[in-house]
Amino acid sequence: MIIYPAIDLRGGKVVRLREGDPKQQTVFSEDPVATARGWVDAGAAWLHVVNLDGAFGSANENLRVLEQIARLGVPVQFGGGLRDLDAMRTAIDYGATRLVLGTVAVQSPDSVRLATEAFGEDAVCVALDARNGVVVTHGWQQATEISPMAMGLHHFALGARHALYTDVARDGGLAGVNVEATEALARETGLQVIASGGVSSLQDVGRLALGGVVAGAIIGMALYRGEFTLEEALVAARAAER
Repeated sequence: MIIYPAIDLRGGKVVRLREGDPKQQTVFSEDPVATARGWVDAGAAWLHVVNLDGAFGSANENLRVLEQIARLGVPVQFGGGLRDLDAMRTAIDYGATRLVLGTVAVQSPDSVRLATEAFGEDAVCVALDARNGVVVTHGWQQATEISPMAMGLHHFALGARHALYTDVARDGGLAGVNVEATEALARETGLQVIASGGVSSLQDVGRLALGGVVAGAIIGMALYRGEFTLEEALVAARAAER
């Protein structure tokens, strides 16, 4: 199971939002590249970078930050504001290894198929961000009527092979990860599902890794709050997989 340290970008800073709410923001760093370098030095094999400004539809310079982070030499999973094929191609050009598609995957499902054809199936990840059992879009601000399971099955049929599942109600709150829902998505859709939202302890990391079903875990607040270190999370994941 891959551990992805999260770097959420807003206004040129590294922040975390509780339940995706822009009004519940905590700033953790004024230097995103230095933060990324710290995670790489601690053993990160991947980084998960989110352009929150892009997700909220705000003008920003976060592609420049992505470009600098990509130069650190580890693959970057990147999302936020990727609402058409041109924006996706630009993110790839700036160094993204894998694109996380959320809003566009709901509003224009065929864009996922086009993206996998253009960039390869390993370069595309569908965001199954859910609150109260339905997928949410536009930076988690708008609810749909689609369940994450139905959306996952649909996009697997369209060629997607990677997905990110966020239980939005748990994100940024250290409330514990939704292991059961994450595993169910992986088993029933066939997608390589990455858990996100609520990882709060090494026990959470171990539970996600234990069954060998979950492909990865994105960890943000717990690392930034010092609940455990990245090194400890990597050890916990490896130990559970044995």
